[in-house]
Amino acid sequence: MRDRMNNPREFFRIFSTLIFFALISCDQGSERQLPIYNPSDFNPDLVDKSLRNKSKYHTVSDFSLTNQNGEIISQKDYENKIYVVDFIFTRCETICPIMTANMEEIQNKFKYNKELLLLSLSVTPELDSVSVLRKYANDNGVIDSKWNITTGDKKHIYGLARKSYFAVVTRGDGDLQDFIHTPNFILVDKKKQIRGIYDGTDNNEIVQLIKDIENLIN
Repeated sequence: MRDRMNNPREFFRIFSTLIFFALISCDQGSERQLPIYNPSDFNPDLVDKSLRNKSKYHTVSDFSLTNQNGEIISQKDYENKIYVVDFIFTRCETICPIMTANMEEIQNKFKYNKELLLLSLSVTPELDSVSVLRKYANDNGVIDSKWNITTGDKKHIYGLARKSYFAVVTRGDGDLQDFIHTPNFILVDKKKQIRGIYDGTDNNEIVQLIKDIENLIN
């Protein structure tokens, strides 16, 4: 070993190898390890009573919704995909325009990546018909193959928000008077697990979301 270390060429080779592995180690250590969220990880106010003690194996529920083209969209369309979910309504003039602009930013960032999709659900489905969603999609640069903006049964949508994606604090059963309004973006992986929750109106959180998407893709 001493002879090898006294050889300048051998010493340089060993030193270079050590530096190489050190750099790889540092690079891997810099990646954020994304958690897997289960009902017990959330504020109990966000979670239906029947799910609050569930600490593992939570996956988002199957869904059946209608998109801006009048097509039925289900979990099969998102199978083996990473996707981001939000809850909006087209007549919203406060947080929704900001959220939709940020979803468009994410869409354009991953425009050519087939592993990422987006999903928006209307919280006023009785008002957001297919024609209304089509105009909204046109006005906001939606690429149909990347981003579904959807309407459907109100109880179904509100059940997904409360029991599947844990997107809202308010309680209700999706009846006529029920209304939810949340800035949350939810990141779902290819196994239908929740991997992150972000404020869709906060630019810093959008930057982090993009990094986390890249982390999942890689």
